Amino acid sequence: MSRNKTHYLVTGAAGFIGFHTAEALLKGGEAVIGLDDLNEYYDVSLKQARLKLLKKYPNFKFYKADLCDLPKLKKIFADNKIVKVCHLAAQAGVRYSLENPFAYQKANLEGFLNLIEVAKDHKVANFVYASSSSVYGGNTKVPFAVEDNVNKPVSLYAATKRADELIAYTYHHLYKLPVTALRFFTVYGPYGRPDMALFKFTRAILANKPIEVYNFGRMQRDFTYVDDIVKGILSSLAKPYPYEIFNLGNSRTVELSYFIECLEKSLGRKAKKKYLKLQPGDVVKTFADIKHSKAKLGFKPQVKIEEGIDRFVDWYKEYYQIK
Repeated sequence: MSRNKTHYLVTGAAGFIGFHTAEALLKGGEAVIGLDDLNEYYDVSLKQARLKLLKKYPNFKFYKADLCDLPKLKKIFADNKIVKVCHLAAQAGVRYSLENPFAYQKANLEGFLNLIEVAKDHKVANFVYASSSSVYGGNTKVPFAVEDNVNKPVSLYAATKRADELIAYTYHHLYKLPVTALRFFTVYGPYGRPDMALFKFTRAILANKPIEVYNFGRMQRDFTYVDDIVKGILSSLAKPYPYEIFNLGNSRTVELSYFIECLEKSLGRKAKKKYLKLQPGDVVKTFADIKHSKAKLGFKPQVKIEEGIDRFVDWYKEYYQIK
């Protein structure tokens, strides 16, 4: 890799959004340094498959590393000309935060602090990082706007993401580090996470097993296709702001029942449904106000839920060789 090019550090490069972001940068001719610890939160072979695709690009360099390993992180920065940081690594999942809270403390707090501290020391030109729509907690005012109060998270995952936003603001204030938070709204698409609804439902329906439908199906989500999310991320990386928070969502709510109908239609099978109550940490509705993102990032999501589900199902059948 040439040290004369702008080098992008993408953390979580073997993860769902990180993989798609790194690939988009590489296709655009950028030099990308990928970092991932390849942990076993979900099927590592899926992470390896993503990584295999990225390694085909000559301008990609990969480090297997944990953000909590501060000496190794410092060495990665010292050995590479990292100009922009795209921080997408995190311990994700609302429900898992009830089972293993310390995984979130390590990855989302200690790991985040390590990265932003080293990025500050190396005076990076832009620090863009993943936040989450979860920070809006139980807000009942919709759509969710970046100006809304976000001081009442309903899960530890959400609390760690809000803490990251506050840490980032502090680094902007003290050191003039350009930082941008991206609050993602229910991202889905090919090479997605197996712990998320679309992946779990597809697997269960094809196996003729029941799907778990929380809050008796009375849930609404602002499902956002991964390609649209990546466009927002690239826009954020291209234009550093002193300090910004953006919502990246489709800005359309979809009933869980309709979401399941679309999946059934795409698969050509009916789902067996097991209805359950609302789970601790879950919220009933998410809905992104994207006026700010449109104005400053030119963010305009294009993919509707019906098309996005079809694309995911096509990928799933090909990846798992299902006829």
